[in-house]
Amino acid sequence: MNASAAPDRHHEAGSDTRRALIAAAAREMHAHGFQAASLAGILADTGVTKGALYHHFPSKLDLGYAVFDEYYAPALRVNWIAPLQGDRGDALTTLISVISRVGEGMSEQDVALGCPVNNLAQEMSAVDAGFRARIEGLFDEWRRAIENGLDRLQRQGGLEAGVDTRSLAAFIVASLEGCLGMAKNAQRRDVMLECGKGLIAYLQSLRRREPAGVGDRHA
Repeated sequence: MNASAAPDRHHEAGSDTRRALIAAAAREMHAHGFQAASLAGILADTGVTKGALYHHFPSKLDLGYAVFDEYYAPALRVNWIAPLQGDRGDALTTLISVISRVGEGMSEQDVALGCPVNNLAQEMSAVDAGFRARIEGLFDEWRRAIENGLDRLQRQGGLEAGVDTRSLAAFIVASLEGCLGMAKNAQRRDVMLECGKGLIAYLQSLRRREPAGVGDRHA
C-alpha cells in the first residue's frame, strides 16, 4: 500500500507544480506579453527550479501554448461561450446579460491589461503559427456559438429575418475585442463600459418587431 501511494503523491506534486507554473506564466504573459515574459520571474513567483520548469515544459513556447490551452481559452469559454451553448431561449438576452456581467466584473487593472487572448493575437499571430491557429480556433468557436444562438432565435421569430447571423456574430466578437482594445489604450474602464452600452443598444434594436397595428385591441 505504501509503495503504491508514493507514486500517487509524486504525480500529484508534479501536477501541482505544473498548474502553478501555468498560473504564474499566465499572469506574467498578461502583464508583459509572451515575448517579454520572464522565465526568471515565473520561477521566482512559484519557487520552482529551472530544471523542474523544463521537465514540464521543454521550451518557453511549450509553456505559452499550455497557458493558452489550459488557462486563457477555458476562461473565455466559461465567460462567453458556455452561456450561449447552454441557452435554448433568447440568445440576444443571453448575450446582453453576459456583456453586462463581464463588463461590470472587470476592474481598472483588468482593463489596463486588456484581453489576454486579443493581446496574444496582436503580438503573436504574425510571428508563430501555433499561437495563430489556437487563437483563430477559439475565435471561430466563439463566433459559431453566437451564430448558432442567433439562428435559433431567428427561427423562433425573435430576430429580424433579414439579419445575416454569421456576419453579425463576427461583428459582435470584433466589437467586444475592440471595446477592450480602446479601453486598454485609454487606460479607462469607463471607455469599455460606454462601448459595451452602445453594443447592447444595437443588439436590442435587432429584435423582431410586429408590424404596426398587429395585436391592437379596439373596443
